[in-house]
Amino acid sequence: MRKDIKVSVGKRLGRIEGQVRGLSKMVEQDRYCIDIVTQIAAVRAALRRVEEEVLKDHVAHCVEHAIASGDKADQRAKIAELMAVIGRAER
Repeated sequence: MRKDIKVSVGKRLGRIEGQVRGLSKMVEQDRYCIDIVTQIAAVRAALRRVEEEVLKDHVAHCVEHAIASGDKADQRAKIAELMAVIGRAER
């Protein structure tokens, strides 16, 4: 992972960690259920953005390297990995 992406992802994950801690407090405080569900949706959206950033970096770095290498087996493996993770993300 490129250093700038790693820093960005780390910051985003730190904010998400804070959001999750806030969710836990909301539950402890018996906050209104819809408010809790709304915050859960916000955390899920934030995680999707992190996932997208990591996947973009993977394509720009790992997949691009496999294509440039000319190694057909490595190219197929990287594309298969990418398709598998995208398939899992859709569930």
